[in-house]
Amino acid sequence: MKLLRQTPPDSSSDAPQPGQQLDLFAPVAEAAPSPTPAPAPAAVPVPPPAPAAPGWGQPFQPARDPLALSPSPGTPSSQLSAPGNRRIQLESHVIEYRLVRSKRRSIGFVIDEDGLRITAPRWVTIAELENAIREKQRWILSKLTERRERSARRLQAQMRWEDGGTLPFLGRDLTLRIRAAQGVGVAFDGEAMELTVSLPPDATEQQLKDRVQGWLQREAKRLFGERLPLYAEKLGVAYHSFALSSATTQWGSCTAQGKIRLNWRLIHFALPQIDYVIAHELAHLREMNHSPRFWATVQSIFPEFEAAKRVLRDSGPETLPIF
Repeated sequence: MKLLRQTPPDSSSDAPQPGQQLDLFAPVAEAAPSPTPAPAPAAVPVPPPAPAAPGWGQPFQPARDPLALSPSPGTPSSQLSAPGNRRIQLESHVIEYRLVRSKRRSIGFVIDEDGLRITAPRWVTIAELENAIREKQRWILSKLTERRERSARRLQAQMRWEDGGTLPFLGRDLTLRIRAAQGVGVAFDGEAMELTVSLPPDATEQQLKDRVQGWLQREAKRLFGERLPLYAEKLGVAYHSFALSSATTQWGSCTAQGKIRLNWRLIHFALPQIDYVIAHELAHLREMNHSPRFWATVQSIFPEFEAAKRVLRDSGPETLPIF
């Protein structure tokens, strides 16, 4: 999950803003720091632009895993594999990447849903480019592995809206039990981690989704309403109001007037992730920015915030059920 200005800045604190928000889900692309090579006269044509990564709500098409490519005997370390694409061997892996030439003055590395994309000045030779890739190979292999794991979680998260189907609730698997009845109702068994939903025999899947979503939102409002005062007291601040949010891009937000909104989808996560977002938003009542003082404020009431932040950052929309 990416925070606005995800890590504390190294320089002076940010200027105060009218409100701050905590972004929902990690961005598709991750960029590495860019080495700056020495100029060289070689010129390479600019390839076609890379296709856009799929967004939330679009059908998922598993991308070919660049770490799954096997080296072929006698294959050069770098070769053309498709228009605008090349290959290079890093350790035991053959990595395919898209090379984009531009007017920029340094080499940029980005991992997105299509794999590795490298943007380089026109005058950088392939030999210089390969040297830069090898300098960054630990970062590249790590991020490609994370991308593969996200794709695996996306496939595993496809939920079955039927009796016995499971969905995440407070960081655990909650099993659905569907009972045919003339009336409607929802009953939760915390020990068995089962949610029994009573519906008419001719009920549709959407009716089931609506009942489950309604119950989750009620639980979110109850739990968040209990946790907010605890952390507000720890920090010595008072918030004006609290409401649930259904935003698709934010975990939470806080205005300068003390109005806090928390995404109900946080109820899918364990309590540490919920508490982190609550502490994050309350800290904005002290520091309406993401300066070092802000992060110190978050840490003062929630010391383990880094671990919780990583969990949210690594949890994309594909890991949550679709209602």
